[in-house]
Amino acid sequence: MIFNLNAANAYTVARQAVAPSHAASSPTVERLGSAAEEFAAQMAQVDAVSTAAMTGQVETHQLVQTIAEAELAMETVVAIRDKVVEAYQDILRMQV
Repeated sequence: MIFNLNAANAYTVARQAVAPSHAASSPTVERLGSAAEEFAAQMAQVDAVSTAAMTGQVETHQLVQTIAEAELAMETVVAIRDKVVEAYQDILRMQV
């Protein structure tokens, strides 16, 4: 029981550490922050719909639609991450 409480506390601390910051300095950073918030909201919606489907409160087709939307959002985030990593690696390869 104590281990479960420690895990829950650790999760709460970690969640705050990776939450998007509202202290953005440029429009680009603000857009990235809002995109991260929208992605987090999409994933939270998937969790809520999945839980509701398990309890019989949501029909299966709505669950499938929500999962498909989440899959598209995840693919988009992964593609953006790949481009950022690629740009970072290009910068590292530059000669000074």
